[in-house]
Amino acid sequence: MAAARLKIFISSVQKEFAKERKALRDYVQGDPLLRRFFDIFLFEDLPARDQRADDVYLEEVHNSDIYLALFGNQYGAPDKKGFSPTHREFNEATRLGKERLIFVKGMTDDNRQPKMKALIDEAGSQLIRRRVADTSELIPAVYASLVDYLAVKELLRAGPFDAAACENASWDDIDSEKVIKFVSLARRARAFPLPEDTPPKEVLAHLSLLNKERPTYAAILLFGKTPQRFLISSEIKCAHFHGLEVSKPIPFYQVYKGTVFDLVDQAVDFVLSKINLAVGTRELSVQAPVAYEMPPEVIREAIVNAVAHRDYTNNGSVQVMLFSDRLEVWNPGTLPPSLTLEKLRRPHGSVPGNPLLAEPLYLTKYIERMGTGTGDMIARCRKAGLPEPEFALTGGFVATIRRRPERAFEAVGGKTQAPSRHQGGTKLALSGNQVEILNQCVQACSIVDLMQLVGRSDRTKFRNQVLNPLIQEDLLMMTVPGKPTSSLQKYRVTERGRTLLAKLKKKGSGK
Repeated sequence: MAAARLKIFISSVQKEFAKERKALRDYVQGDPLLRRFFDIFLFEDLPARDQRADDVYLEEVHNSDIYLALFGNQYGAPDKKGFSPTHREFNEATRLGKERLIFVKGMTDDNRQPKMKALIDEAGSQLIRRRVADTSELIPAVYASLVDYLAVKELLRAGPFDAAACENASWDDIDSEKVIKFVSLARRARAFPLPEDTPPKEVLAHLSLLNKERPTYAAILLFGKTPQRFLISSEIKCAHFHGLEVSKPIPFYQVYKGTVFDLVDQAVDFVLSKINLAVGTRELSVQAPVAYEMPPEVIREAIVNAVAHRDYTNNGSVQVMLFSDRLEVWNPGTLPPSLTLEKLRRPHGSVPGNPLLAEPLYLTKYIERMGTGTGDMIARCRKAGLPEPEFALTGGFVATIRRRPERAFEAVGGKTQAPSRHQGGTKLALSGNQVEILNQCVQACSIVDLMQLVGRSDRTKFRNQVLNPLIQEDLLMMTVPGKPTSSLQKYRVTERGRTLLAKLKKKGSGK
């Protein structure tokens, strides 16, 4: 059962600090760490009641765990004894032995009322005050003080979330085959030092993915048999809308589960299967080059960033939403304090929100370590003639990539091409791999040959994600109908598929 949240009483002259009080409340409620531990009390949020305001103030101070005061220029209206509400609240918090956090707005005392200056001096004689120039300095100062309070009270977990032992998980929940496959890939990609026959448990220990011999959350997300059993919201939700806004019914909607590697691959495939694809000529190669309306590397970077850096303590999931004019990738998280939206657009250091999760993604070349991901996205969009990606913090972190208007879509080699289409004029969502498969299946081919052709290793996912959509569109057929897993099964392009290939070839040659 979760522990009750701690209550913070914010004291100040309400009119002078109306903006700051609201900003602090919204920040604490929106921050993934602070909202787990704290609730904010603001007098202005109370409903009307038949009770003296003075009594309510002092009662709430008594019920609070932390007294947080904002001192500015105004002292407030004094009572018969000459004390303002803020001064009385400070005295009550002191009498009750409450934790007191005092923030003084302004770096000098030139414009302060004398009684407020005296209150500041009184507080300063009892505890450490923090001076701030404005709201932009106040919020990080409050954040630091609250985190320090949690650490002192031993309420804050030591280390990042992904380093904690996954509750109720054991070694039996780790898929050893996935660990072995990772080692092989990491050795090829980044010269990972462990040999391929290293026992899986030693691999996880080397990667710091065990906590007292138990799998960490990072271990489950990377190599778990069923990661969503422990982290339900770690799935990815993908949706394709024909218009500019979210609307129901959703034409295409898919929820993907699995490890973080599976999630990235499946979500990227989803987007590539829905966007326009142009086919170039065979002037420079036997194989016709293909180009997507959005660079696949940018799509992949946006999705892998969302998976790697999201807040896994949040109940929200990563959402990938494709609209007629843009792709939005949303994740339940925020930027670390050292980064801003503006800094994302310039060279910056890498600040992973889940460092143990990020390391294996780096070792398999899913991400880079140097904080170059967003810069690469910007550069690739520019090179492709697209607007720069947009980044925003709106209830989470959102990356937006603009789609190319169909009339401006150009294929490899600089020749204007039309995207692939059904005969009836409806958009046909073909990936580059699917085009290769259709060309290969002019002669009947086995699933093994086709998987080798496009570099896929998971037979079930390949059949569901790549082959079945082609069969459903009547572009590909099985030589043994109704028995997709038959050992004699092969695949051959249909007449409709041949017609489409001929059209693509004709468009690729510029005829």
